Amino acid sequence: MDHTGVEAAHYKILDNGDAGCRLCPQACIITQGKTGKCRTRTLEGRKLRLINYGRFTSLAVDPIEKKPLYHFHPGTAILSIGGFGCNLRCSFCQNWSISQANAATRAITPEQLVREARNCGPDNTGVAFTYNEPMIWFEFIRDCAPLLKSEGFATVLVSNGFINPEPFAELAPHVTALNIDLKSFSDDFYKTYCGARLEPVKNTIAAAVKAGIWVEITTLIVPGLNDSDEEIEEAASWLASVSPDIPLHLSRYFPNFQMERAATPPATMERAHGIAKKHLNYVYLGNMSDDSHSRTLCPECGTTVIARSGYRTDLSGLKQGMRCAACGARIAGAA
Repeated sequence: MDHTGVEAAHYKILDNGDAGCRLCPQACIITQGKTGKCRTRTLEGRKLRLINYGRFTSLAVDPIEKKPLYHFHPGTAILSIGGFGCNLRCSFCQNWSISQANAATRAITPEQLVREARNCGPDNTGVAFTYNEPMIWFEFIRDCAPLLKSEGFATVLVSNGFINPEPFAELAPHVTALNIDLKSFSDDFYKTYCGARLEPVKNTIAAAVKAGIWVEITTLIVPGLNDSDEEIEEAASWLASVSPDIPLHLSRYFPNFQMERAATPPATMERAHGIAKKHLNYVYLGNMSDDSHSRTLCPECGTTVIARSGYRTDLSGLKQGMRCAACGARIAGAA
């Protein structure tokens, strides 16, 4: 099996010669010539080698709002790059063609990626590692992030948050912003539909906020699976206990990959928004036909401080960075 020659981090060779991967809670045991669940690491002799180091499937300039990040340099663009593979198996995956299937890749070095970011012009905020799961690109991001930081660029991850505490603590000082997919607030949902567990994701969210990383959360609302009033209430209440300023993006589900149930009714989305808004200052609805719940409202006076239409933003309600132009209240985030 082809590999990049780069040795993986966070693994241990076991007494029987297999490799025990320690990057994420899947704790894969990888045998000679095989890969773990994420398909990015292979054992060759007594070294775990990377198949994915610097191998990318997509490279594009996106609006920062597409990540989605609504409170992190709103109205700017960000160079976005994705690899392949994932350490989850979500049956409703929207990017399954690169996360769960074999996709053509090209090679890029950390230095070349920094040059690409620089060539994007003055409106580029940095680099977002996105499209597939970035945590399984740990070694490449670890090498890219300090270089990006030295050039004044942000490192953004769009992640499922399913990573062990030790590697996350190593990466965290170099990460500027993070959007985490909180798939559900039910461990049974994670086990049944994602092949994972809830608690490690909660731990990553809490650790990221504590580390000073700007964090936003996305939850895909799937009808009949994670849309109950009780679950939305529990998730929003827990997020608020970490910080009531964490923006929550509730995204409308449409059939994809292996899941064929009908799309989430708009009324369900409206109800979920109302429940979450009781706990959190900033709650948004995504994948909807209207933009009425994509506006950022000042939590003090209710004025619209950022209006959005698709990925277009109107920042006229802000002043002096992230402050409400009407009352002067601080709006959480970074400008």
